[in-house]
Amino acid sequence: MNEPSPSQRIWKIFKRNKIAVAVLVFIIITIVIAILGYLIMPDSTPMANNMTIQLSIKKPGSEFMMLRLRKTEPVDTVNIFTKMLFGQPSFYRDIPITGYRFVKDSVYVDEYIGAEDKPEKKAYNIFEVITGQKTVYKNGNVTFCFAPNNCRTFLARDETYKHFRDKIYNEQIFHKTFWLGTDIYGRDMLSRLILGSRISLAVGLMSVIISMLLGVTIGAVAGYFGGWIDAALSWLMNILWSLPALLLVIAISFALGKGLWQIFIAVGLSMWVEVARLVRGQVLSLKQVEFVEAARSLGFNNTRIITRHILPNIIGPILVLASSNFASAILLEAGLSFLGFGAQPPMPTWGSMIKEHYGYIVMDSAFLAIMPGLAIMLLVYAFNLVTVGLRDAFDIKSQSTRF
Repeated sequence: MNEPSPSQRIWKIFKRNKIAVAVLVFIIITIVIAILGYLIMPDSTPMANNMTIQLSIKKPGSEFMMLRLRKTEPVDTVNIFTKMLFGQPSFYRDIPITGYRFVKDSVYVDEYIGAEDKPEKKAYNIFEVITGQKTVYKNGNVTFCFAPNNCRTFLARDETYKHFRDKIYNEQIFHKTFWLGTDIYGRDMLSRLILGSRISLAVGLMSVIISMLLGVTIGAVAGYFGGWIDAALSWLMNILWSLPALLLVIAISFALGKGLWQIFIAVGLSMWVEVARLVRGQVLSLKQVEFVEAARSLGFNNTRIITRHILPNIIGPILVLASSNFASAILLEAGLSFLGFGAQPPMPTWGSMIKEHYGYIVMDSAFLAIMPGLAIMLLVYAFNLVTVGLRDAFDIKSQSTRF
């Protein structure tokens, strides 16, 4: 019977930890949801920024009747890949209503203003509701233009009115449910939470990649070559290690400016020291072992020895620390967004959503701040549990992940 490979043995041990496997599935589902993004969000407009001020701060599960009014300006239809990444600008403006009726060529609606106010009565031309263009009545005909050179003329008969009224009834009057309620600007909270997960995971991934590239390189060089190189790099690591991570990220953000890519770099540059210290300690313990001495005697250069012989043997502690740093990066990004240094509005991030709504915690709408806070807690806790599962699978003592 063949012996299992190291990776198979590690996976077998990891599977014994049922909680770690469960949260790993949760993380995978979150990643899939974040990637699909606009394709599954109720509000697929860019940045999930479709505001309906009349519907601000509505409870989860609130349902409203809506009338869609075609916008006057032209809107291009994007392909599915572009929509998944950036969203689809809306063709319509949504109006919340409490009732409606058709009279000849108009639809009369009771427009919802607020829970304490009476609905406002308004009338819209049925042709303009559908086309978004002004209509012209002349000699018993109705003319409207979809585009400057694309005009259509209809005979103003009862059958024509009925056709347009049916189209509005079937396609442009609908009931919309806000499953997680709306924020202070009347935006759908579920859509913004989903899009916020994309930001948090992207920051975690890019930050971990940057910190791993820097930390592994600097730590391996310091540990392998020793001497004055090790002394200089260790001095730099100790200086940066003494600085609080959040303050360091804020300082880097000040230097780079506000924005999403700046956050990637800032958080990544704040976490490489921990990786470098770990790699340095592991390399120091391995560089004198027999297989490294054998590689030197065969004439292999230092780069090959480090990359092909030493680093593959310390991949376990590196992966454990990468998982832990992923959780730390999500927390750092949330903290930066809360302080106003993260991705800028209207881009939704969980930290900025808490910032916008934390004042409602003591009011009747605490869910506005609790939901993004709960999302941060669950995702960070999931990565921490995966870290524990990886540590046990690689048989790494918790104190050996820091040097």
